[in-house]
Amino acid sequence: MTEADICRTFILPSIYKAGWDNSRIKEQFYFTDGRIEVTKSGSRRQEGKKADYILFYKPHLPLAVIEAKDYKHSHFDGMGQALSYARNLDIPFAYSSNGKKYLEHDLTTGIERELELHDLPSPQDLYQRWLVHKGYNENEEKIVLQNYHTELGLNTPRYYQINAINRTTEAVAKGQKRVMLVMATGTGKTFTAFHIIHKLWKNGLKKRILYLADRNILIDQTITGDFAPFGDKMIKVLGKADIKQLKAYEIFLSLYQALTGQVDTSDPEEADIPIENLTKDLYKQFSPDFFDLIVIDECHRGSAKKDSAWREILNYFSSATQIGMTATPKNNLEVGNFEYFGDPVYTYTLKQGIEDGFLAPYRVLNYTLDIDAEGYRPENGKVDKYGNLVEDRIYNTSDFNRTIVIEERTKLIASEVTAYLKATDRYSKTIIFCQDTEHAAMMRSYLQTQNSDIANPRYVVRITGNEFKADLNQNLYDFIDPNKEFPVIATTSKLLTTGVDTKSVKVIVLDANIRSLSEFKQIIGRGTRIREDVGKTFFTILDFRKTTNLFADPDFDGEAIKVMERKVGEEINPEDLIDESLTSEVEDIQEPNQPIDWDKTWDGGYKKPSKYYVDGVNVNVMSKRTQVLDGEGKLVNLELQARKHLKEAFGSLNDFIQEWNQDQKRAVIIQELNQKGIYLHEIYEEYTKKHQQNIDFFDLILYLAFDRPPLSRGERAGNVKKKDLFGKYSAPAKQVLLTLLDKYADNGLEELEDFKTLDLPPLDKVGTPMEIVGLFGGVDGYREALKELEREIYRV
Repeated sequence: MTEADICRTFILPSIYKAGWDNSRIKEQFYFTDGRIEVTKSGSRRQEGKKADYILFYKPHLPLAVIEAKDYKHSHFDGMGQALSYARNLDIPFAYSSNGKKYLEHDLTTGIERELELHDLPSPQDLYQRWLVHKGYNENEEKIVLQNYHTELGLNTPRYYQINAINRTTEAVAKGQKRVMLVMATGTGKTFTAFHIIHKLWKNGLKKRILYLADRNILIDQTITGDFAPFGDKMIKVLGKADIKQLKAYEIFLSLYQALTGQVDTSDPEEADIPIENLTKDLYKQFSPDFFDLIVIDECHRGSAKKDSAWREILNYFSSATQIGMTATPKNNLEVGNFEYFGDPVYTYTLKQGIEDGFLAPYRVLNYTLDIDAEGYRPENGKVDKYGNLVEDRIYNTSDFNRTIVIEERTKLIASEVTAYLKATDRYSKTIIFCQDTEHAAMMRSYLQTQNSDIANPRYVVRITGNEFKADLNQNLYDFIDPNKEFPVIATTSKLLTTGVDTKSVKVIVLDANIRSLSEFKQIIGRGTRIREDVGKTFFTILDFRKTTNLFADPDFDGEAIKVMERKVGEEINPEDLIDESLTSEVEDIQEPNQPIDWDKTWDGGYKKPSKYYVDGVNVNVMSKRTQVLDGEGKLVNLELQARKHLKEAFGSLNDFIQEWNQDQKRAVIIQELNQKGIYLHEIYEEYTKKHQQNIDFFDLILYLAFDRPPLSRGERAGNVKKKDLFGKYSAPAKQVLLTLLDKYADNGLEELEDFKTLDLPPLDKVGTPMEIVGLFGGVDGYREALKELEREIYRV
């Protein structure tokens, strides 16, 4: 009997007999979507993880997982898999069966026992055993059993969201006053927060709830998105407020800045906050016990500088239960999270999200510019565009666009980004992270010039705090809207690093000095959302500053960690929370070509400028290296991955040659490879630059898929000339074909196939295009001669 036979004939009847009805049984249940393979197919997934049976006491409370095996296996054999699923799904009881017996593993006690089929426990039996383990009192049990919100067609939470909701509500039910939840960017923190709040609010444990963020767009997205079911019970508190009227509401959403009445106008991250009519210390108009629950979104922003903004409010409402949510509580900058909230009750990492297929994997293109590798030292007496004498020293990557602006460097990067988009998809949503707002403005200008053929003036825009101050924030809302084609490219500095939901972004460009692991993870999170309906299944990182070396940091992913130990009640010195090596540069809000700030006396009696602006420097790309994510979550060389998948794509050398010799198939082959994440133009550039060999894609594929030494186009043309292939043609027609071979050797197949080539020297001396075609008996004869020529070119 097959495994399916065993399930149908023995296991499922025993489940029914134990009292589990269809509403409590999930059969052949996929709880992950299946990892996306970047270099295999942009839309094809591996199979997700599937449990044979999951048994639920309530829709949000799974109690048992059953793994089935056929008769050739022992009932012990499926336990390893069952336990793996049980741990992932927070399920307390695991079973393995071959249709003859069950093996039960109780994860609450660690005890295993064998059972006859008719001894499978009932729903109530398992629930009571689970209750004993949990030790809930009557009120705690009521809270934990509260169902999820199921109205308005709200999506069913994924398994890790169920875990997060259950663990958080359990902690609150048991009286824990400070709770932290860590979930990778793109895994639905706000959606999870809604369900946590709804459960605690619906059963009456928490009656007045405050949801706090520090960006206006985050609040607006939440109100119209995940929190919409709260309807008229919800209100946004911003600016002046009538406390008496507010008491009629139950769900409050606000900003730290709105409640304190203080906005840091020098911080571009706060630029989207309306400062008109803000009330100083608005939160003090509420009584300290007004709120029962406070949920703090993106609580990682509690740095030493900003601690006072949110700690001030949370300390005032100290009697409320407080839940902090973040993706990145990872370094000294965020140590206050742990000191305040304690260890996370649940963590779901970026690596887990990619492995489960809920987050998009990524490819990395690392660029090395000669000026970055070698540094820049000005010649003696060099002055910048504004007449400032440039300090004589070696400037490196950490200086560029921070203390010295090399215009040619920014132009080159704009050119490389444009070339990449033209080779893949010019309308791929792209974010370029720059050093500061001035750098973002320059990058936008150079990109505009590079893409001047696109008529829409919003193809490339700058999105920084300055645009919000100028009331140009519509660009941001249109950029993150998957239904809006423009803007396509956004240059920014800090404004898009966190919080903003950018589901459609396919390309992230790094040209900023990012030293904070926390900030790097947030930036990478801008690309991790999946939108299969618009072809977004993975994203690409173009790295011009070696920032992606942070992927190798052992702390990049995994469990959240503490970085300091303190005694209970010990006072925290804000200075202890700052690690200068990890903090990123404060964004410079200075606009281009405005008066420069002078900061200190310099040699010669004048003052050193905050930046030098230098032009006329020769800058080139030294190397380009493409890496992709392998099955182990590590970045590997693109060529190695391409070899593996190309060998799978073509059954044999003859199969490939037959496809390639169909001229209409060549473009299709390359397009299909692009869709699978194998961008031949990138490997081609790397190969030709390294080997200085003028080959075409045919030989590149032969080299990668079949280990054949590539021939240059000149060698292929020479091989054809050695053969007596043109005897049937007249002397003029033979000369035309030999000339076309030379053009192939110089410029590739496109020029050979382009009818306009017949108008170019030296063929224009043979005659008009129609006269040349006439040498072959007409258009059909000419085309057949070209096909024969191409078959000989690609003969192996």
